[in-house]
Amino acid sequence: MKKSIALLFCTVCLFANSFSQTNDAKMKTFIDALMKKMTLDEKIGQLNLPGSGDIVTGQASNSDIGKKIKEGKVGGLFNIKGVDKISAVQKIAVGESRLKIPLIFGMDVIHGYETVFPIPLGLSCSWDMDLIKKSASIAAHEASADGICWTFSPMVDIARDPRWGRIAEGSGEDPYLGSQIAKAMVQGYQGDHFSKNYNIMACVKHYALYGAAEGGRDYNTTDMSHLRMFNEYLPPYKAAVDAGVGSVMASFNEVDGVPATANKFLLTDVLRKQWGFKGFVVTDYTGINEMVAHGIGDLQTVAARALMAGIDMDMVGESFLTTLKKSLQKGKVTEQQIDFACRKILEAKYKLGLFENPYKYCEEQRAKTEIFTDANLKAARDVAAQTFVLLKNDNAVLPLKKSGTIALIGPLADNKENMPGTWSVAADFSKAVSVIQGLKNVAPDVNILYAKGSNLSSDSLFDVRAGMFGKSFKWDSRSAQQMIDEALEVANKSDVIVAALGESAEMSGESSSRSMINIPDAQEDLLKALVKTGKPVVLVLFTGRPLTLKWEQENVPAILNVWFGGTEAGNAIADVLFGDVNPSGKLTTTFPQNVGQIPLYYNHKNTGRPLEGKWFQKFRSNYLDVSNDPVYPFGFGLSYTTFNYSDIKLSDTLLKGNKTLTASVQLTNTGTRKGKEVVQLYIRDVVGSITRPVKELKGFQKIELNPGETKTISFKITPDDLKFYNADLKYDWEPGEFIIMIGGNSRDVKSASVNWVK
Repeated sequence: MKKSIALLFCTVCLFANSFSQTNDAKMKTFIDALMKKMTLDEKIGQLNLPGSGDIVTGQASNSDIGKKIKEGKVGGLFNIKGVDKISAVQKIAVGESRLKIPLIFGMDVIHGYETVFPIPLGLSCSWDMDLIKKSASIAAHEASADGICWTFSPMVDIARDPRWGRIAEGSGEDPYLGSQIAKAMVQGYQGDHFSKNYNIMACVKHYALYGAAEGGRDYNTTDMSHLRMFNEYLPPYKAAVDAGVGSVMASFNEVDGVPATANKFLLTDVLRKQWGFKGFVVTDYTGINEMVAHGIGDLQTVAARALMAGIDMDMVGESFLTTLKKSLQKGKVTEQQIDFACRKILEAKYKLGLFENPYKYCEEQRAKTEIFTDANLKAARDVAAQTFVLLKNDNAVLPLKKSGTIALIGPLADNKENMPGTWSVAADFSKAVSVIQGLKNVAPDVNILYAKGSNLSSDSLFDVRAGMFGKSFKWDSRSAQQMIDEALEVANKSDVIVAALGESAEMSGESSSRSMINIPDAQEDLLKALVKTGKPVVLVLFTGRPLTLKWEQENVPAILNVWFGGTEAGNAIADVLFGDVNPSGKLTTTFPQNVGQIPLYYNHKNTGRPLEGKWFQKFRSNYLDVSNDPVYPFGFGLSYTTFNYSDIKLSDTLLKGNKTLTASVQLTNTGTRKGKEVVQLYIRDVVGSITRPVKELKGFQKIELNPGETKTISFKITPDDLKFYNADLKYDWEPGEFIIMIGGNSRDVKSASVNWVK
């Protein structure tokens, strides 16, 4: 029977491989014939990706972009929304241009389309790959129904500096978890192939190392060793490539002294030659033009360098369009390089089926019936509730009772516009659910008293900077004390206080770096006043990054981190606050005590003088004024129930070669509620030819248990799980002692030792 199954599997694989080769051959024949007809200008035109600019429905043909499309000077457009507009523009391309080459249409569909899911950092805290894949699939269904066939997602940059605003768009600090999420997102967007009109092309970004910008300041320089690069920062990009991602976006930062957009080592040597990437590479917004300011040449020079390095498509800057022909005439680039880039763009359009049907993604009926549906909203609500992280819950303040009086206080309590979070470009903010509306929906019998309590901050100009893109806060002209007094009056009439505080949606995301990552001052003053009442206080924390919460952890009875939960945020928050959903999120970033500890991450290296025991020890690696500990470690998150881990059981303690080790624990729900626990596997390579981290995540399972239930949780470990890039950048494993660790977060683990020889 096993032989029959194996034979069937091999037959299927051979058929699939043969089918793929046949399709590749057809594609090559088609594109070869097309490119023979193309002029040099038309080839360069395919490399041009302007924004939607001045396009208006009914007038598209007469717009500046419309004229360029007719002349074959545009390969695609991005951030143009709606079937009517996209159809009108596509009609120009296939009806009025000489060769009738269709356009590709992209958009920043980052965490949902009109139905918005939690920000990516929040999604990662679910540790649920099926759920994350589903969110991407729904986003693809909605975007494709509105004419979009290409998304600039997933963003997979490893980030260990929470000052960097774009940490909100990624999956945190860990390369293993980030790789799993990258794969799930690509699969969710693209499906198995592009034959269906609801699968769209993904674009992994920002390649590479963008999350390691110096000082946590956006667009800044990145500098690191190749060992760190390959072991810690590149794995999620490679995972996306291995999953078949159709396109890659170059990052703004420099690497090894060369901007990523002109970095041949990254774009050709690693991406194409080492990893075998077959898709196309697009710049970020004006990425080529910005290299002039980096100081590596004038516009013509940097455009030529970008093409030679491996860039295929120029977003917005039009540097290819205006300089490549001159560079070719001067011998700075070759026609073969232009042809290569053009071919990659045409291949993407072929794979998407746009040559066969340019209007494949422009079905008006789909746009009317498949966007912002009840089913999608339910999914968004369910997903959001799985991403919230319970950071503290003294004296079981949570879940709340569905009776009595609740004081709901804070500038984010009645603010639906900020619920979707950053990079929600297609959302209708008026349709988002606020916290106050969610509480009323889930617990209609509860008496809810509301007070704003404070402005976002004490600085009106800061509030303007933090409230862009339709997510503004109305500045309250009352004094801070008047607002606090009103809040205290409401609080004194209540049984419990729910304080909806933290960042606004646009305090994180692109160009939203912060030098201090605490809750803004006006809200801190409000929270301290509420705690002084002696009433139970629940902090519902909105944030797009780890914050410094030392005082909050020490003084606030309950803290629920809700990130930015998307369209259904208010309902999902209420579901968790009232216990209809038991929180199960786990942090994917470390929360420091203060900014002076940054960068702070769990999988660090030991020094020659590591701290032994508690802080403080002279001549050891620690601070004078604060311990080395985070407030919350990577992988941390509480539940309304409790879990107990047994000691680890190993199938063997001495292994040789390619044997498989099984590591098991007994997990027991020791509380009174059904709950989910993320069981995390960490491994430490004790001695290596190069220094190795104190622990590395190598596996995880999300397990649901009833009260009193026990399950055996097992992990299979092979030498593949022990591999790393050594000093020669060879990917291999080394024999020796390994510490196996299993637990509910990176700090609180059970340990066992095993020796593995080759």
